[in-house]
Amino acid sequence: MRTKTKTSNMLRSVARAIFPVSIGVLVLTGCTSVPDKPLPTVETLDVPRYMGRWYEIAKLPSRFQASCASDTVARYRLSGQGVEVLNACRRADGSVSSISGRATAEPGSGGARLRVTFFWPISGDYWVLAVDPSYETALVGTPSRKYAWVLARKPTLDDAQLQALLARAQALGFDRSAFVRTPQAAPIPDDRRDAN
Repeated sequence: MRTKTKTSNMLRSVARAIFPVSIGVLVLTGCTSVPDKPLPTVETLDVPRYMGRWYEIAKLPSRFQASCASDTVARYRLSGQGVEVLNACRRADGSVSSISGRATAEPGSGGARLRVTFFWPISGDYWVLAVDPSYETALVGTPSRKYAWVLARKPTLDDAQLQALLARAQALGFDRSAFVRTPQAAPIPDDRRDAN
């Protein structure tokens, strides 16, 4: 009888420990159903050309960026067999929030499908869905179609270019009306050189 109680208590303890991690994984992967049609990415991403600083122009809001009020930027730099990632934004009180992580390309994806890890062992998808020939604008999203970002090398983007990228997102199954513009009023200084 004692052994049965010990086993039962141990199973409950394991379940309590695993449950929060399981919920976190579900939240990160976007607990929504994935559309039937697979999400296409660019065929090949020239990863070295993609490195450097990108400004967030618009996004499908996520709770992970809830504290970001403006000036969101992403920095990518080649590091060994992967990519070093640094994301930063300005909070409503003017302070800067930043987080660093690491990205690795999925085999066979031409470099366009990356897995980004900010808190090991949990990782998220970062799929490059469109990039212009000069690598000045990009559309990035997740296969769940829950999260997406319009990025540019400069803090502003011509409205025609933005509308074209939002139309592309809509054609891929994202909710165009849910995109929110990101104010870029006071770019966050960077203490590292561009890794272009």
